[in-house]
Amino acid sequence: MVVDMQEKATRIDAAARRVLDVEMRGLAQLASELPNDFTPFIEAVLASSGRLIISGIGKSAHIGSKISATLASTGTPSLFVHATEASHGDLGMIVPGDICIVISNSGQTRELQDLVGYCKRFAIPIAGISSNPDSVLMRASTYQLLIPKAEEACSIGMAPTTSTTITLALGDAIAVALMEQRGFTADHFKDFHPGGKLGMQLATVGDLMHGADDLPLVDQGTPMQDVLLVMTSRGLGTALVMEGERLSGIITDGDLRRHMDGLLSKTAADIASGTPLTVSPDGFAAEALSIMNARKINVLAVVDGDQRPVGILHMHDLLRAGVS
Repeated sequence: MVVDMQEKATRIDAAARRVLDVEMRGLAQLASELPNDFTPFIEAVLASSGRLIISGIGKSAHIGSKISATLASTGTPSLFVHATEASHGDLGMIVPGDICIVISNSGQTRELQDLVGYCKRFAIPIAGISSNPDSVLMRASTYQLLIPKAEEACSIGMAPTTSTTITLALGDAIAVALMEQRGFTADHFKDFHPGGKLGMQLATVGDLMHGADDLPLVDQGTPMQDVLLVMTSRGLGTALVMEGERLSGIITDGDLRRHMDGLLSKTAADIASGTPLTVSPDGFAAEALSIMNARKINVLAVVDGDQRPVGILHMHDLLRAGVS
C-alpha cells in the first residue's frame, strides 16, 4: 500500500512537471517568435484616443477578461466584451476610435463573425491573436499578433493549456509595453488601486499621518506638567519638542517611565530623546512600518526638508489601514 501511494505521488509530480515544461517551452517559443506586428500595434494603441476592447469566447474569453483588467489597471483604458453577448446588443459598447483585440487560437470561431463584421463596417482596427495565420480572423485583422503553434500540455493534446498560457503572457507583454511607453509609475498604480493590499503597500506616509492640526508640539523649556497635558489632549502618547521651528527631540510614554523620579520638576528638554527618528511625508507607509518594527517604536515624526514637523505617524494608523 505504501509503495502504491509513493508510485501515485511520483506519477502526479511527473505530470505536473511535464505540464510546466511544455508550457515553458511554449513561452520561450513566443519570446523568440514575437509577432511582427507587435510594435506597430503598440504604437497604434498609444496614438489612439479610444479604448482597447478585448473579446473572445470560451477559454479565450476568460483570458481576454484578465488581459483587459490588467490593461485597465496599468494605464490603458480597456473593456472586455464577450463575443456572444456582442451579437446580442453589446456591439454598441464598441465605438469608432477604439481598437479591438480578438482572441481565437484557431481563428475560425464562428461566434466571432458578427464582431469582426461590425469592426470592419465601422473601420475599427482589429488585432487578432491566433496561431493560424491563414484563418478568417487573421485575414480580417489590421494587426496580426500571431502566436506559435505550441504543443498543448494536456495529456490528450486538445484542452487549451499551453495556448491559453501563451495568450495570457502576450497580453501581459502588451500591457507592460504600453505602461512603460506611457511612463506609468507606482503613483499612477496607487491611483487605480486605492483599496486592498496593493493600495496599502503603495500608500505614502502623507496619506496616513496625522496632520499639522494634530501635532503635540512643545518648546524645550515647557514644564513637564504642561507636556503631559499636551500628550494627553492629542491622544498620540507622544510630544514633539521644538527648538524654534525645528524638531529637536521627542517624548514618548517610554521616556516618561524612564524619568518618573522627579518628573514634574523637569522640562521637555530634560526628558526628550535627542535626534529623533523621522520620515518624509513622501515616503512609503510600508517603509515607515519597517522602521518602527526594527527600532521597536510606535510613532514617527514626519518632517519636511528643513526638519520642521508636518505630521506624526502612529503604528495604529498603519495597522488600521492594513499596511503590513
